[in-house]
Amino acid sequence: MTRTDDSRQLSRRSFIKKGALGGTAAAAASTLAAPAVLAQSPVVLKMQTSWPASDVWQEFAQDYANRVQEMSNNRITVDLLPAGAVVGAFQVLDAVNDGVLDAAHSVPVYWYGKNKAASLFGTGPVFGGSATTMLAWFYQGGGAEFYRELTQDVMGLDVVGFMGFPMFAQPFGWFKNPVSTVAELQGFKYRTVGLAADLMQALGMSVAQLPGGEIVPAMERGVIDAFEFNNPTSDSRFGAQDVAKNYYLSSYHQASESFEFLFNRGWYEDLDPDLQAIVKYAVEAASSANTFKAMDVYSADLQKLQNESGVTVHRTSKEILDAQIAAWDQLIPTLETDEFMKRVLDSQRAWVERVTYYELMNAPDYALAYDHYFPGKLAL
Repeated sequence: MTRTDDSRQLSRRSFIKKGALGGTAAAAASTLAAPAVLAQSPVVLKMQTSWPASDVWQEFAQDYANRVQEMSNNRITVDLLPAGAVVGAFQVLDAVNDGVLDAAHSVPVYWYGKNKAASLFGTGPVFGGSATTMLAWFYQGGGAEFYRELTQDVMGLDVVGFMGFPMFAQPFGWFKNPVSTVAELQGFKYRTVGLAADLMQALGMSVAQLPGGEIVPAMERGVIDAFEFNNPTSDSRFGAQDVAKNYYLSSYHQASESFEFLFNRGWYEDLDPDLQAIVKYAVEAASSANTFKAMDVYSADLQKLQNESGVTVHRTSKEILDAQIAAWDQLIPTLETDEFMKRVLDSQRAWVERVTYYELMNAPDYALAYDHYFPGKLAL
């Protein structure tokens, strides 16, 4: 683990002694000091994800592990495990808090059952800000302190967490038959997680909250008959295209989520300051790397779903999107009866009102330019 204060003092004394000695004595002092340095063992970071080994998100977690190891010159080695290796996908928070795991790579919504406020860190109401906008809120708009308050003060957990990789808005999901009206959604048994479950229930669907690896088997058994997970790559690796052929992109149910990098607080605070910095700021490095990779593989796999698997890709209808916003409007007052959640939502609204105004006013119409150079492709 880390070097103790005594070992640092010994090293300094050895250095001073070496300077005062000459010839053979100096060489002997140097020889005696060397083993203390060479004997240091790497710090092991035992980290489990909430993703199956086959999911692209396990690769995204590996991007983080690789950066930590390389930047620390292997002073930290990461033992990265998939969901189920130690605990289930939804149990990583407890495992990190209890010290069973040193760290987890997950999303806060997976512990929504412990406190609904978890959903506000990625899957809460969408006021118009993208995932990038809301990740900026976490780091620049006060979100990180709200997260610390929730986990450490409100819930009394012994954890430290950071957010990274602003996810592209999650698709409305997979349906066996086309759907374009709210009436057509009535009675669907649908998979989602967190406050999105409340939202979809408000649209007339019953909801099952399942980890990603359980979705397709549940669809095959008839436990659910429609679902969303996250993106074309993960969805296709799960085999979504084998149980449904209508894939609806665009939705307000989870449009601002990021990964959660969760650490046991004792493990994290025991690190030397430079290693703490590497563990923390590697999240930012992996966030960029994940974004670049996602742009590549998500778009390529969406084409494969269309061209090789016979999937019809749709944009969710304006009627359903409008109904989602109206449903959020109904849910928000109930959330705001909780004092903590109201403070978070007030902060997010103020951030989005200011920041997204700039973003939207400044952005040209990219769809107009795209349609000019690739005419007709957007008319799905």
